Amino acid sequence: MAKNVRIAIRKLYKIFGPTPEQVLDHVRQGMSKAQLQDEYGHVLGLKDINVDVHEGEITVIMGLSGSGKSTLIRHLNRLIEPTAGEVLFDDEDVLSLDEMALRQLRREKMSMVFQKFALLPHKTVLENAGMSWEIAGQGLERYQEEARKWLARVGLEGNEDQYPHQLSGGMQQRVGIARALVSNSPVMLMDEAFSALDPLIRSDMQDLLLELQGELHKTIVFITHDLDEALKLADHLVILKDGEVVQQGDPQEILLKPNDPYIEDFVSDINRARVLRVRSVMSPVTGDESFAGDLVETDNLESVLAKSGGDVTQVFRVLRHGEPVGKLAMTDLTRALVPAVGASR
Repeated sequence: MAKNVRIAIRKLYKIFGPTPEQVLDHVRQGMSKAQLQDEYGHVLGLKDINVDVHEGEITVIMGLSGSGKSTLIRHLNRLIEPTAGEVLFDDEDVLSLDEMALRQLRREKMSMVFQKFALLPHKTVLENAGMSWEIAGQGLERYQEEARKWLARVGLEGNEDQYPHQLSGGMQQRVGIARALVSNSPVMLMDEAFSALDPLIRSDMQDLLLELQGELHKTIVFITHDLDEALKLADHLVILKDGEVVQQGDPQEILLKPNDPYIEDFVSDINRARVLRVRSVMSPVTGDESFAGDLVETDNLESVLAKSGGDVTQVFRVLRHGEPVGKLAMTDLTRALVPAVGASR
C-alpha cells in the first residue's frame, strides 16, 4: 500500500549571493558549484532537490560538511527562503504561508531538535520541555503534566527542577527531544541532533529515538554526516554531495547497489554484516525445502553468521510476523558481504 507523502520537496534550489535569481539559469543548465563560485561569486547551496518524506518514517539526509543537508532541512520550516522550488506540507505550499501561519507551522506541526540543544539556561528542565506551550500563552500549570510525562519517558524523571548547566550533554539532548514531543507536532526535524555527543551516549540516544518511533510513528527528518547512524535510523536515505542528491532510497538497497563512485567510497568501510538485514538478501522459497532453522527478516547478517556456525551450506527460512516470506542461503549471504565496487563506473 502506498504511503502518504507528508512533505514533498520539488525542484528546490538555493543559491547564496547578492543576485541569486540572475545566476539561477546557469545552475539549471548544469553549471557546477565550483564554476558558480569562480565565475559569479555565488555559492550553490541546493540544486534541483526532489524528495518525498513519508508519514510515519524516518527520512535521513546525510552528506559531508558543505553538502547542503542542514540548508535543506531549514527550508522545510522556512528558516531559509529558497531561490526556487516548492515545499509542500500535506499538499499546502509552505512558501505561501504568511507570518502567522508560519509561526503556527513551527509551533504545532514541525518541532525541531538542534545539535547544540538550544535550551534556555535560565529556565528549568520542566520549563524548557514545555516551551512550545509557553510560547502559545499557556502557563506552567497547564503544561507541566504533559511535560513531566515526556521527561519521564526520555529518562529524566526527577530532574524537572534542575537547570541545563546541571545536566550532561546527553541529558540536555533528552530535554530537547522531550520538548519536541511535548509540542505534539506530527513532524520532528532533527539537525545533527546527536553529533555533539560521546559515542556511547550517541548510541543510547539512537536507540531511544528508535524505541520512541516504534511507539509514536512520527514523521522524522534526521540530518547526519555519519553513515553508520544513517543506516541505523533511516527508513529512507537521501545522500547529498555539493547540494545535489546523489542517491536516495531504501538504505539497504543503497548499500547493496551504490549508483555512484562517491557512494561506493562512502559504504566501502561499513561493517556490512552488522548493517545488512535478512530481508535485503533473502530469496523466494521454491517448492519443498528443508531448512537449518528460522530467521526473522529484520535480523542482521552478523547474527545469521553466528547462528550458522560458519557452515556455508546451510539455508534458513525467513519469517515475517511468524509467517514464512522467503529463504536465506549462506552462499547468498557471503556474496552480499562483498562490496559492489566498480558497478557504477
